[in-house]
Amino acid sequence: MIRLIWRLTKGYRLRLWRSPYLRWRIETWSGIDADSITPKRFLAFAWENRAALLRYLGWAASSGRR
Repeated sequence: MIRLIWRLTKGYRLRLWRSPYLRWRIETWSGIDADSITPKRFLAFAWENRAALLRYLGWAASSGRR
C-alpha cells in the first residue's frame, strides 16, 4: 500500500492537494470542484473519508499485484 501511495503522489508529496490525479479523484468521487480544493479542504476531506480511502488504497494495491 505504501508503494502505491508513493507512486500516486509523485511530484506532489509535500503538496498533495495540488496533485492533478488526486484532485480529479476527489472531484469525481465527492463532487467537490477540483479548483476549490485547498490544503484545509483536502485535509478535511481526507479525515472525513479516511475509512473509504484506506479501503480504496487496499483494493488498488491488491489489484496492482496481479
